Amino acid sequence: MSEPRPSRSAFRLIVSLLLLAVALSAQSAPDVFRVQFETTAGNFTIEAHRDWAPHGAARFHELVTSRYFDDSRLFRVVAGKWAQFGIAGDPKIAQAWRLRTIPDDVVRRSNVLSYVGFSNTAPNTRSTQIYINLGDNSRNDAEAGFAPFGKVVDGMDVVQKLYSGYGETSGGGMRANLQAHQQEPLFVEGNAYLDREFPKLDKLIRATILHP
Repeated sequence: MSEPRPSRSAFRLIVSLLLLAVALSAQSAPDVFRVQFETTAGNFTIEAHRDWAPHGAARFHELVTSRYFDDSRLFRVVAGKWAQFGIAGDPKIAQAWRLRTIPDDVVRRSNVLSYVGFSNTAPNTRSTQIYINLGDNSRNDAEAGFAPFGKVVDGMDVVQKLYSGYGETSGGGMRANLQAHQQEPLFVEGNAYLDREFPKLDKLIRATILHP
């Protein structure tokens, strides 16, 4: 016997509650806040601005306060282009957050050196993966979703020296077929896969909100 489908009014209520949850999440993040990342290459600090990208800044704050980034890997570093992280080291946690997407933000800052945003696969698909621009990627400004929410304000020299020898092979291909792209093993095995196959990757030890 098939399960009953929710009524149209019930569906509207669910959508309204989801939108309310997104709005409350955005309101919980400070207007401006700084997060220090401790890595095996050294420390760097990202300053986030809600007025640059409210949904992105709120999700960043939520991930940091949830300790999502702690004990993970900086798995996609391409010299002169970007450094990417944001797949939890514990695959159970990574899978739980994988499809928790946020709406796109209007692009108010350009994707140039040191600016930070969320990676995506299509409109309104940002979830947990973050990139730091290692060069001028302003060509991405015209594409929905690539809205910087912050900037590295300290330790950009550390970001520039993150291990980049593996290039795209250790975690690229986010926009390929869900089961075929190179990130799938990261969601299935987490740190165990990366440490075995790509042992030179730098480790993200912890992310901490810096209070004034």
